[in-house]
Amino acid sequence: MTIRVRPAEGHDAASCAAIYAPYVTDGWTSFETDPPDAAEMARRIADYSASHGWLVAQAPDGRIAGYAYGSPHRSRAAYATSADVAIYVDDAFARQGVGRALYAALFPMLKDRGFHAAFAGIAQPNAASVALHEAMGFTLVGIYREVGWKLDGWRDVGWWQRLL
Repeated sequence: MTIRVRPAEGHDAASCAAIYAPYVTDGWTSFETDPPDAAEMARRIADYSASHGWLVAQAPDGRIAGYAYGSPHRSRAAYATSADVAIYVDDAFARQGVGRALYAALFPMLKDRGFHAAFAGIAQPNAASVALHEAMGFTLVGIYREVGWKLDGWRDVGWWQRLL
């Protein structure tokens, strides 16, 4: 299957929101508790596209298979060249190279915009996400133990880093 990776546009917001919703409601991958609607997702796409980059992977039939974006790592000035990254893939397209294609396009974009390091927070356990990030050059830098409460339990978050 040929996936086309392109910058996200406002009309992609509903598809991105639909992909993201199960990550919010059905597990602890996301620490949000209420999935954002299309309007909120459109706001996020606009904000992060302008500063860091937001990409979508489009399947040959036009469906959005997944998305990835960069966002600020921390607010203090010395962190300005570091970015957090996130990636979400529709279950129908899992393990088909969508994540790799998205990150392969996002990392050069971040570097071109002056970012030096990318960080990914991965709620544990999540073997598939860990495997993707490590395959893309990330290394574990530490684990925040019991940092979030979701689905009736404490959740750890591992942090991975990749220099761009």
